[in-house]
Formats: sequence, C-alpha cells, structure tokens
Amino acid sequence: PRLRPMSASDLRRSAGPLPWHGEPPSPSQAPHLYGGTVLRRSLGYLVDVVIIAVLGLCLGFALSIVGLLSFGLLSPLAIIVMALWPLLYHSFFIARSGATPGMQLFGVELRDWSGRPVEPAQAVLVVLLFYVSVSLTAWLVLILVLFNDRGRALHDILASTLVVRRQDR
Repeated sequence: PRLRPMSASDLRRSAGPLPWHGEPPSPSQAPHLYGGTVLRRSLGYLVDVVIIAVLGLCLGFALSIVGLLSFGLLSPLAIIVMALWPLLYHSFFIARSGATPGMQLFGVELRDWSGRPVEPAQAVLVVLLFYVSVSLTAWLVLILVLFNDRGRALHDILASTLVVRRQDR
C-alpha cells in the first residue's frame, strides 16, 4: 500500500519517530511494541470508565440544572449528550493524542496500520465499532484479542488500527 505524506496534524500528534513504516512488524520482530498491551489496555479502560463516570456525574448534574432552568425544554438535548458522553470522551482523546488518559497511564497508544497516529475520523470509527461490537455480543467479542498475535480486537481489525506500547518520546 502507498504511504501518504504526513500532514501537519500528524506531526503535531507524533512527538517521536514512527514505530514502523508500512506493514507493522510481527511480535517476534518487535516485542517492545506488543508486550503486555492486552493487560495494559484493559487496565487503562477501567481507569477511563471511572473518569467517565465521575465526569459524567458532574455533567449530568449541570445538565439537570440547565433542564430545570429551561423548564424541561433542553432535557432531550441533555439526554442525547449523556448518551454520547463515553463516545465523545474516547474519540476526543484518541483523536488528539492516540490514547485516552487511562491508556496513557499504562503506556499504550492506538496507531493506524501504517504506524501513524490515527486520524480523527478513524478515532470515531474505532470507538463506534467498539461500542457496537461489545453491545451486540455482551463483551464476548473481546476474547478475540487472546487469539491474535498482536492483541487486536474486532474493532481494531475493522478500523485498521492496533494498540502498541508507547514509544519513548
């Protein structure tokens, strides 16, 4: 596949060199990229769930007040915002820096198949695919990471992304 030149946004989001060019290396060739990513990613997600819950409570409280002050006219908008809150959280951080705060804490990041930072549209796509796939399968779809040498889940495969260890910047 042809590699596209890096855009200015790619350069801003990628403080260090690309971990690879073109096809990602196999785990046997680059164990430093994949070592412990499944566990680190899982723990990072748990941290993100706590952050989403705490910030969601604050957001819900603020939206409740707005709903009361508008005599309920803005309540449907508040419901939509609260329903989209986890999607917005994950998409924003992944598009901005390639990792949510939980992923950053545990030293993993999301990259596209060529090693570049994910584009904003790709970040939204991978998050949407995650929520749709786990909703439809009651989280069973995540078992796929155990049978994949790079620890990729279905949403990673469909969005052409993979989670790797963060490189020293």
